[in-house]
Amino acid sequence: MKVNPLHYAKLVKLMMEGTYNCHELADMTGLAYATVLSYAKALHKEKAAHISMWDKDSVGRDVVKIYMIGAGRDAKRQTMPRTEVYKRYRAKKRHQELLRRMVL
Repeated sequence: MKVNPLHYAKLVKLMMEGTYNCHELADMTGLAYATVLSYAKALHKEKAAHISMWDKDSVGRDVVKIYMIGAGRDAKRQTMPRTEVYKRYRAKKRHQELLRRMVL
């Protein structure tokens, strides 16, 4: 869909709240996700918007950016220590091996 001034104004108004990700912004404005994402990235690149927070995906990683209009510092990602990542990986492998043994 072509971006007209009304769509752009609605996008900017919602981004001022700083609580919506690009998928939600696309749904609320009626614009395509790619259009919203390109506008958000352009605003961020020109320092007219910043990342106010991160949403977690289904695994619990910070991957979904929440943009907010206005100058400011980007929110930091919460990263899991490598030891915790390896610990979860080993536990998952042990569980898979246990399940495999139960089937055989």
